[in-house]
Amino acid sequence: MAPIPLQRDTVQRPGTTRAGYAHGPRLASRTSLPGIPLAPSAARRFVRAALAEWTGLGVPAAVGFSDRLADDAVTVTNELVTNAVVHAGTTVDLVLRLEEEGGDEPSAALVLEVTDHHPARPVSGDESGGPGRTETEEPAGLPDPAEYGRGLQLVATLAESWGITYRTGLKTVWARLPVDDWSGTPAPPDQDSVRRGLRAAEILAPAARRTERDDAVWDSRGAPAFLAEASDLLAGQLDEDLVAAIAGQLLVPRLADWCAIWLEAEGGGPGAEPRLARVWHSDETGTEPLRTALEREPLRLPAGVGSGPVSVPVPWPAPPADEAPQPGARDGAALAFRITGGGRALGTVLVGREGVAQVPDAVASLIEDFVRRLGLAVGAARAYTRQATISRILQRGLLPSKVAEIPGVTSALVYEPSDDGVVGGDFYDIFPCPGDRWCFVLGDVQGSGPEAAVVTGLARPWLRLLSREGFGVGEVLDRLNRLLLDDAMEAAEAAALMVAAAGGQQLHDGSQSRFLSLLYGEVVPLPAGGVRCTVASAGHPLPLLLRPDGSVRPAAEPQVLLGVVEDVAYESQVFDLAPGDTLLCVTDGVTERRSGPLMFDDGDGLARVLAGCAGLPADATAERIRRAVHEFAEQPPDDDVALLVLHAD
Repeated sequence: MAPIPLQRDTVQRPGTTRAGYAHGPRLASRTSLPGIPLAPSAARRFVRAALAEWTGLGVPAAVGFSDRLADDAVTVTNELVTNAVVHAGTTVDLVLRLEEEGGDEPSAALVLEVTDHHPARPVSGDESGGPGRTETEEPAGLPDPAEYGRGLQLVATLAESWGITYRTGLKTVWARLPVDDWSGTPAPPDQDSVRRGLRAAEILAPAARRTERDDAVWDSRGAPAFLAEASDLLAGQLDEDLVAAIAGQLLVPRLADWCAIWLEAEGGGPGAEPRLARVWHSDETGTEPLRTALEREPLRLPAGVGSGPVSVPVPWPAPPADEAPQPGARDGAALAFRITGGGRALGTVLVGREGVAQVPDAVASLIEDFVRRLGLAVGAARAYTRQATISRILQRGLLPSKVAEIPGVTSALVYEPSDDGVVGGDFYDIFPCPGDRWCFVLGDVQGSGPEAAVVTGLARPWLRLLSREGFGVGEVLDRLNRLLLDDAMEAAEAAALMVAAAGGQQLHDGSQSRFLSLLYGEVVPLPAGGVRCTVASAGHPLPLLLRPDGSVRPAAEPQVLLGVVEDVAYESQVFDLAPGDTLLCVTDGVTERRSGPLMFDDGDGLARVLAGCAGLPADATAERIRRAVHEFAEQPPDDDVALLVLHAD
């Protein structure tokens, strides 16, 4: 998922702080963020970029910016934006102000304001407020850390004061952080202050490339802030190469001048070579020479090495005396770390610093903690990849490789499984039968995953077999219903035997009842044009018949799901699909598509969209329905979307 693009609006104007302090000119930067999980990381980048910009502009109070103040501001921003996303889920407005206070004891402070658009959802928890809260504000409750993380307890600890302000339609949580290292008198623009300001801007800039590094920033606050940011950026990434790329940019240049990441082959044997997934250098001209040197021989750590650092030779050989050194061919120190996850070796991280004899112990310890998080992220990405691969293989095996063409009818099919890496429960089929008949199927198994795959794997071949044996539409559903019930009974008996074998203890294997909603139909071409349709719906969204004049009506009657009731006789409906008529069949991923409390088919919404398709061919009708389903809500569909259009030529 791409990061959120940020727009920053910086203004300088007089004003009053939310806590009521009088002050001189103030500098403010503001942005808006969507209420999604990526918002906190985007907010952290925004704050660091704003502080770097103010330092680079030579703002007097920015001389007092310390690395600790930057880390505190980023941490507070992260907590306030996370809180807004969790509790409100609306667009979040973020304002960062630098305020200079006059008087006998001049001071300066950073003020952070985070505004969401759900004032009816106050921060939950203890209503007693927190340390430093101003009495003029509404009390700010403290969320339970076990449920919501550190929350406002951490904000109360780091901020000089904080509070919540309610307005019509808005709720703002603010926090004030003092700029400690500033006397109120701007320092003269000597060489030291200029160098200090530039160094601060480089440290604060999110993607800065710098040659001077200050390891003192990795104190009791800096290291946890870095690890928290790293965990947030690595978590949820579903591609191991992207995980490696993010890891390289986090390590360089913050902790190292260069790094390389090898990943072991998935399921590879003892002789499998690790793959050099990422090479990163703070000097772009050094990346390719470093890659060339590393590709000569993969780095392999001894079997007994744990997760701690291992000192290794710098990978570049010294050039001959009569040759000039190549870019990147520098001395220094290098450490290797094993990437592990779930007790298995997943790869190796190699980091290096130039011009030093060794990497400081505190930095090595921080990198070791980072590599542990990297191992968790790589393991999670691989687990998702395995699951997605299995699902794709199952899906391909459970669905027909091609559907039959019906004489006199143009068909269009849309099938979009939900993007969750799990095999879906929707399936379809169109196939010929003896007697100049063609049959079509659109089904939806309860649930998803392996259990749904089992039912789909049984139902589709059974349907083909029963149809080709000459049974009518209603009889096919009757017999399929009995087969599902018999199969479910056998599964229940097997589970009972397992319970008995386990000494009578209840076993929970996650199995579900094998319920199936199904729309099944038979098409016979007519001599005068068009086709005769016989359809039956078993617990499935009803098919809709569209006439050329734009009128729409259901083409079947609702009946009970398959696999629920034993003594049921399914009935079918017969109608003619004349030239120009269209039959639309969908699964509940279409009709039950949600946008807040509303569903797509509320108030016959699907019929209204279909009515606007009069005169369109099958593929254009299918595309218009598909587009309407997607546009119904901002979020992508969370269920499989399947629809079948039959248009009589």
